[in-house]
Parts: sequence; structure tokens; C-alpha cells
Amino acid sequence: MQLKSFSLLVMLTFVGTAHADWTRFRGPNGSGIAPDNQPVPTTWSDTENLKWKFALPGPGSSSPIVVGNKVFITCWSGYATDPQNPGSLEDLKRHLICVDRATGKELWNRAIKAKLPEGRYGGMFAQHGYASHTPVSDGKNVYVHFGKSGVFAFDLDGKQLWQGDVGDGLNARNWGSSSSPILHNNLLIVTASAESQAMVAFDTGNGREVWRQVAGGFDNTWGSPVVASVDGRDDIVLSVPGEIWGINPETGKLRWFSAGLRGDSVCGSAIVQDGVVYAMADRGGGSVAVKAGGKGDVSQSHVIWTGGNGSRIPTPVFWQGRLYWISGSLVNCRDAKTGQEIYSERLPGDEALAGGQGGQSGPGGFGGRGGGGFGAGDYASPVVANGHLYQVSRSGQTVVIKLGEKFELIARNRFTSDSSDFSATPAISGGQLFLRSARNLYCVGK
Repeated sequence: MQLKSFSLLVMLTFVGTAHADWTRFRGPNGSGIAPDNQPVPTTWSDTENLKWKFALPGPGSSSPIVVGNKVFITCWSGYATDPQNPGSLEDLKRHLICVDRATGKELWNRAIKAKLPEGRYGGMFAQHGYASHTPVSDGKNVYVHFGKSGVFAFDLDGKQLWQGDVGDGLNARNWGSSSSPILHNNLLIVTASAESQAMVAFDTGNGREVWRQVAGGFDNTWGSPVVASVDGRDDIVLSVPGEIWGINPETGKLRWFSAGLRGDSVCGSAIVQDGVVYAMADRGGGSVAVKAGGKGDVSQSHVIWTGGNGSRIPTPVFWQGRLYWISGSLVNCRDAKTGQEIYSERLPGDEALAGGQGGQSGPGGFGGRGGGGFGAGDYASPVVANGHLYQVSRSGQTVVIKLGEKFELIARNRFTSDSSDFSATPAISGGQLFLRSARNLYCVGK
């Protein structure tokens, strides 16, 4: 009897701690939706529901990913960690860090010296800095894009396996580079918009370059691709200025394209749900829903709806037939099938109106953005767990909203001990929320 009880206890313990991984920017296929739908705490602080805090060796805007019992994050050091005294570009290094999920202790840290000349810190570049690409993992290895310094593959124990080159260019506007890599079968696919106006695919096993497609349309694209599966065929989908592209993942060739967002730049990523691609922008960029698939120009046959402005930098989430996003203190909900507005509600309280970009110290300066609320300059995208939306502002406030036909604010949360920049989209896995600031990586969980 005791043996049976012990076996049951072991089984329940295993089930209780099982979790699904979050292996790329915005989780499964860039959806922002927690795959296991386990409840995540809706309230936290420096003293409540904080499992651990890990002090980072430098700032960054990339998002964490979770692979089994390990959390991966990137940052930079050596230059522009203090904007008032940036130092020398020759000292710039980028880091891939592995943290133990259970304890928050560092397992390993791999530093990559920057390939020079690199863009100088300042202007819009300073809004996100030198570590903006989120890593991606296939469960065996982890891959990271460090801009013109290259693409690197490591095993989960930190051994470097290979590195690849995507180009030496710098964005003409000096806005930097941020599109995160994705995986498709045995290919690592990198959008090197600033480095070479190209999309490049590498063999994950040996780092061999499989294909490279160069096109001027990649320029001024900062969003990350997703995969659309329609009629048994996979397409790599990317929102670029003016169009939505569907790309053959095996060759890099353009299969189809459609009219997309207006304007000369795209900051957010597209999302795909049930074979439909959704993309949004503000400042006159509008929004669009396009049926994925087809051949050539499908603008006339595949565009489902176009609408008014949406989110500028954050990517929306699709949940139970609706699109949700927060922009400029407004919480927005649209019918995904028609594009019609369901609600647009301002976050209550003066704090929500303080704006997301009060100060201009930048992520490297470890300074906050001033104010306490949301603004058009927020960088993080919303994520969803168990019917709740989590949105982080650059000033460090996270609002939790219950999803549904009516607006319902559940909580506001903040780590009062951290006044630095919060530009990263959280990761969710096994009922835990992983947030990063310019200073720290946090694990929130009961």
C-alpha cells in the first residue's frame, strides 16, 4: 500500500511539473499563445509570486525562450551600457546566456565579439540596441542571430557548433536589426534585412548555407516570419513594406504576394491562424487579413478585409475569433473574421496616460522610460495564457486583461526595484511567466 501511494505521488509530481517549451519569439509559430494553457499568476511584485531574479551582465531587448529546464536570453556588454559614457565599439560583445529554470542560476555564458564597424549607439538605434533578436531552439541546439556579427549555433550545454554570415550591411536609417530567426524542418531561416536585404537559410546540422534570396523589399522590415500551412503546403510568411509575402521554405523563392500594410517600414510581425494572415501597423499603415496560399499576386482573390490602424511595434494576438492588442493606452479588440471593432477602451487611471517613452536614456542606460503606463513607443507584444492577456510597457508595468467581448482589467503589476527598460516580450511555459528588463531576467510563478 505504501509503495502504491509513493508511486502515485511520483506520478502526480511529474504531471504537475510537466510543461511545454517556448522555443522562439512569441512562442509556438509566433502566436503569443501559451501551448499548455496552464494558469499563470495574474498578480506579482518584488515579494509576491516571484520565483527568482537573475541579474544580467548587460542590456538587451530580445525575448527569453524556454527549452526543458533551461532558459536562454541574449544581451550585450562592453559598449553603450552607460549612454553618458559609451566607451569604445571595439569592446562590444554579445552574449547568449543559459539559466537554470528551477533556480535562476547561470549555467553558461557565451560571449561573441562584435564584427566591426558596427552601428554607433544613438538615435532610434538606442531604442533597442545590440541584442534585439530572440534565439530559437529545436530542442537539441539553440541558434542566435547577432546581426552583422553572424549566426551562431550552440548545443544546450554551450558548445559552439558552427557560425554563419548574413552580410555586413547596416540599416540606412540607423535603426538597427531585430528580426528573429525561425526554424523549418532542418533549416534555420534568418531575415537579414539590415545586413543584406535578404532572407538566408542554413542547414541546422552543419551551418551550410542552403539558399539566400536578396530583394529590396526586405529593407526596413523588423518583424519576424511565421509559417502558414495551407492544403498540405508550408509557406514562410513575412510582412514587408506594402506587401505580405509567402515564400517557399525549401528554396526561398516567392510563391505568392498580396497587398499589405501601407508605409515604408514594418515593425511588427504578422500572425497566422486557420490559414489566414493578419498584419497591423499605425501611422496610416492600416491592417489587413489575407488568406494564405495561392500563386503570384493574390491581392484580388485572397484579401479578406482591410482596416484602420492597429499596433505599430507590438504584434497582436488571436484568441477565440478575436484580435487583441494595446497601443497608446488603448486596449483594442476586433472581430478577426470581419475586421470590425468590438471594443477600444482606454486603460483607466492617470498612470495609464503617462506614456511609454518619457525618458530617453535607452535600454543601455538601464534607465526607465518615465511615467508608468503605456504609449505608442512600447516594444513588447502581448501574450496569452489561460484566457488572460499579459502586456508589458517599456516603463515596466504589466497589465493583465481577461479576454472576451467586454474589456475587463484584472491587474497591474510592477517590480518596483527595477526602473530599467522593459522592451522584451515575455515567454510562458508550465504556468510560469518569464520577463526580462535591461537589468534582470525574472521568473513569475506560484
